[in-house]
Amino acid sequence: MNLISHGFMSSSFFLQNFTSKIDFIVEINSVKLYLKREDLIHPIISGNKFRKLKYNLLEVESFAKAQVLSFGGAYSNHIAATAEACFLLNIPSIGIIRGEELADDLANTLSTNPTLKYAHQKGMQLKFVTRADYRLKEKMPIVQEMIKNEPSLHIIPEGGTNSLAIKGCKEILNTAENYDFICSSVGTGGTLAGLIEASNSNQSCIGFSALKGDFLKEELAKWTSKTNWKLKTDYHFGGYAKVNNTLIEFINNFKDTYHIQLDPIYTGKMIYGIFEMMQTGYFPKNTCILAIHTGGLQSIQSMNKTLKQKGLQTINYQ
Repeated sequence: MNLISHGFMSSSFFLQNFTSKIDFIVEINSVKLYLKREDLIHPIISGNKFRKLKYNLLEVESFAKAQVLSFGGAYSNHIAATAEACFLLNIPSIGIIRGEELADDLANTLSTNPTLKYAHQKGMQLKFVTRADYRLKEKMPIVQEMIKNEPSLHIIPEGGTNSLAIKGCKEILNTAENYDFICSSVGTGGTLAGLIEASNSNQSCIGFSALKGDFLKEELAKWTSKTNWKLKTDYHFGGYAKVNNTLIEFINNFKDTYHIQLDPIYTGKMIYGIFEMMQTGYFPKNTCILAIHTGGLQSIQSMNKTLKQKGLQTINYQ
């Protein structure tokens, strides 16, 4: 795995086929767990964010599109990664951010929100909208006006999931023939869809939802017709970006034991779930699991701010 330094670069970075390091983690009940370190691709454009952005940004350069627009919440890893990638490729970017109240005192928002501060520093134009408008996505008036004024605008959906993203996520499994189970956290479903599409018929893919509910099953069915997958909805810890001391202690203990940082939004919840399932005999003996570390570690800084304000235990981070 080759890391890159910050600074302007060409699309050749996105043309690379990264073969991520795979770490053996643990054997429990005669089941072995391995972790594919997609988090090492880049400090910010890490894991599935690189995979999802790869073909989107190559298309932007190929068709000489003027700028990139995408969507996200106030702590969106996708927004930070998109801002960084566009900065490095010298492509103007716009972020439609959920929550119009964040614009009331922008200086305070940027001083207290590391994710939005980072995106702003990388040149992304931040446009804050109401939650009602945000649900409209591309159909919201502000976006329709931008499309009208700039027909070459390239729009990337919230979380980055589209057909080009799934094409990129399929490349995560370039060396995964010897595993019985492929596990990934799930937000919008694009990463898991790519893994399912790239998997062999004798492999089972398991997605660990970071959100409440099982509505993601319908989303996944839009992107793949294969049936060798399941969605686990038992390890969301209260919903998107929700945590408790049990999860935080697990993440900290995991880092102390295996010297690998997990994030609290996605990968931490997935690994917690896998450990519990291994311990309770969910996986057949003598099988191997490949879990995907999808990065997103920059979210820890924002999470720790929130935890400190609540007087709760924080995540050990760098």
